[in-house]
Amino acid sequence: MRSLLALAGIMVLLACSKTSPETVDQSPARPNIIFIMTDDHAKNAMSIYGSKLVNTPNLDRIGQEGMVFHRSYVTNSICGPSRAVFLTGKYSHLNGFRDNSDQFDGSQMTYPKILQDQGYYTAVVGKWHLKSVPQGFDYWNVLIGQGDYYNPTMVNMGDTLDHRGYTTTVITDLALEALDTKIPADKPFCLMVHHKAPHRNWMPDSVHLALGEQTYPLPDNFYDNYENRPAAAQQDQSISGMFMSSDMKLDPARVTVETGTGGAQDNSNIARGWQTLYDRMTPAQKEYWDAYYMPISDQFFDADLQGKELVEWKYQRYINDYLKCIMSVDDNVGRLLDHLQQKGELDNTWIIYTSDQGFYLGEHGWYDKRFMYEESFGMPLLMRYPPVIAPGSENHNLVMNLDFAPTVMDLLNIESDQPWQGQSLVPLMKGENREVHPDGIYYHYYEYPHGWHKVKRHYGISTDRYKLIHFYNDIDHWELYDLQQDPGEMNNIYETANRELVQELKEKLVQLQNQYRDEQAMQYN
Repeated sequence: MRSLLALAGIMVLLACSKTSPETVDQSPARPNIIFIMTDDHAKNAMSIYGSKLVNTPNLDRIGQEGMVFHRSYVTNSICGPSRAVFLTGKYSHLNGFRDNSDQFDGSQMTYPKILQDQGYYTAVVGKWHLKSVPQGFDYWNVLIGQGDYYNPTMVNMGDTLDHRGYTTTVITDLALEALDTKIPADKPFCLMVHHKAPHRNWMPDSVHLALGEQTYPLPDNFYDNYENRPAAAQQDQSISGMFMSSDMKLDPARVTVETGTGGAQDNSNIARGWQTLYDRMTPAQKEYWDAYYMPISDQFFDADLQGKELVEWKYQRYINDYLKCIMSVDDNVGRLLDHLQQKGELDNTWIIYTSDQGFYLGEHGWYDKRFMYEESFGMPLLMRYPPVIAPGSENHNLVMNLDFAPTVMDLLNIESDQPWQGQSLVPLMKGENREVHPDGIYYHYYEYPHGWHKVKRHYGISTDRYKLIHFYNDIDHWELYDLQQDPGEMNNIYETANRELVQELKEKLVQLQNQYRDEQAMQYN
């Protein structure tokens, strides 16, 4: 019987659960996998993580009937590099994809290739974003680059085809079609469902536009002054710098000057680019789009907002659109879960939900990701698999996207001689209390100065309590945070902290750099 598993965010699997699993080791020898990944989904935009901003009942269901990972992290908080780490189980400096200007070397070993060799039917639908043709898949149907929110153009096994509809729904439709018509009934499978949403520029579906605008509270540190944090002060991902046309959805004909920056090298094409996105819509789509956004645009130009009022207006526009994109993801995840349940395959499918990184929802006055601070360093991770994971499980250990590939191998009992740099999380899924990263976790971000948002290159170590970050390249600045006392990372205590603590963290940092063979970074210590 075809069972469907979720390869959606399994990378960081740990289990320090409220309820001890009672069905450990009862999984099929070759379970199916469904791996659902979104782009830029902040944990603070998921109600199972305590969000007061949005309700996500279908995503919550995965965690409620399985496991919630509270401390899951990425090695490099940017789209393509994180995806490469998931696939290879290796850090960016070894898999060759350091930032989004790189191209993924598809000839290297990935876990889908191993699964394919082991008789699995492997498939990926949705966002790929690695600039090379997917390898190791029996079926692939992927967006071009970032993709579009409406009427996406996709490449189906080499054939370029146009689709009609909202992209989150289109990707789910293709995933359901693959489950029903493409996967052989006698084969286990690994299906990757990769959504574009909620990536910038946050274009909601009509059903969620109908919900109207809400007013959301500002984060406590929205007006951060970045004291003793020069790299944070020099970034270009502040809410104040969002584009008036493409980000705020204002009428481009009335945006005579782009007041924002958003990290763009040249603002002259921003309004023109937004017009291109709008022109992709059908007449019917444009009709409901205009009915929603034109009154907002008219009210904005009539109000002539300036200064603080303008910044806070931008935040409200941003967060409204972002959360509506999340609502569509939640609806479509619900469609997938219901489909599996109707086929009688829900409980023998390993379902994983994650994102390629976290995102800022106004914390520090920002949007986007990149920094090693918690909001973008951390990522949501939910898993459901009743044969191994007890319902209502929660885990608070440090885990990473680096751990995903070796975890797949371990759960499926596949012997591999690949030099995975992560650790298997299967023991944690089963409820064993052990640290998979006892010395802390390592991070390295590279996309500067050629990328967007002007976030300085940096690397660092995060332990159960402390985080040490070094910004380098055209800057030499260290930051240290006590995550227990300062979870918002507002107070850099590097200069005032106990020197023995600083030295201990630096030694652990060097130890991890050696362990992961990041020789380039060590020259900056």
